Amino acid sequence: MARGRKINSNGERSKQLLLEKAVELFSEKGYHDTKISDIVKAANVTQPTFYLYFESKDSLYNDLNKRFQRGFDEIMSKHSEEVVKGIEGLVRTLKQKIKMLFVYILENPKLTKIGLFESEQSVIVKSQLTQQLISLIHLHDCEHLLQLYSVDINVAVDSFVGSLERLILTTLLEQKKLPCELANELINLYFLREDKYKHV
Repeated sequence: MARGRKINSNGERSKQLLLEKAVELFSEKGYHDTKISDIVKAANVTQPTFYLYFESKDSLYNDLNKRFQRGFDEIMSKHSEEVVKGIEGLVRTLKQKIKMLFVYILENPKLTKIGLFESEQSVIVKSQLTQQLISLIHLHDCEHLLQLYSVDINVAVDSFVGSLERLILTTLLEQKKLPCELANELINLYFLREDKYKHV
């Protein structure tokens, strides 16, 4: 919170405006071509107002990245009270979570451009997503099923995350498929290999 400002004050509105305009400018022009003067002009506030809330352009950019990452983490770290073991439980959980991620991305396309594709922290976000997916596979006791591919579980999940990233760009953000439809197709491709699983 800003120094000397109360929540819901005009100051908090100024901070929100700065964040909103920064997302727009960073996603359109990139980090290096966006200046603090551009952000304060777009938000219609003064430069001293900017420094009430953010130490620098870098700190504002990091704040936006953390906001994006929190949204991802909240979706992926939520577990239902009852965990259904096996491939059916894993597939159901993954479809639900990936659909929620896709909805979140569609609600925040410019923040996604920054947090998932352009910032240095995007590598960390994708690495954490890989680890969260591996944890889900272990939670549902499905790691032995993935070994039927004769590949390392990390390779399989990294491939999944790479496909996820590509489909977000080429299909989801282009609105060629609905979140539910795309989530189902992606999960079916990677995790519903009936020819591999039917005898297990």
